[in-house]
Amino acid sequence: MSSLGFLLVGTSSYLGRNLISLFPSQQIIFFPQGIVMSFYGIAGLFISSYLWCTIFVIFRWGFPGKNRRIFLRLLMKDIQSIRIAVKEDIYARRILVLYMEIRGQGAIPLTRTDENLTPREIEQKAAELAYFLRVPIE
Repeated sequence: MSSLGFLLVGTSSYLGRNLISLFPSQQIIFFPQGIVMSFYGIAGLFISSYLWCTIFVIFRWGFPGKNRRIFLRLLMKDIQSIRIAVKEDIYARRILVLYMEIRGQGAIPLTRTDENLTPREIEQKAAELAYFLRVPIE
């Protein structure tokens, strides 16, 4: 926000009109104060837009690097079963989580803990997945 203010003050000193009522344009002459204010305003807008884009990318896709995304390769014959488990979070809420049991690797969670699916929806997903994979439901 302050970079936009700097840019407006520099522009108002160039035009000779008051774009911001707090600073009369007669007090700030364009050369050198107006040019410097405009430069700081433009630089601030570029830096702030870069920072906002960086924050968006990190929270949307995770931190850069080789562990940004996880890719798993499994053989269909190694899938033993589909399991529904009940977990409690720190607020003592019950959360249903869908797992896929893999021979030799343990269980892989298939649902996110913040999805808040109903028991019927979890059962429906488990049944469809178990039918497709031809494995039992635990």
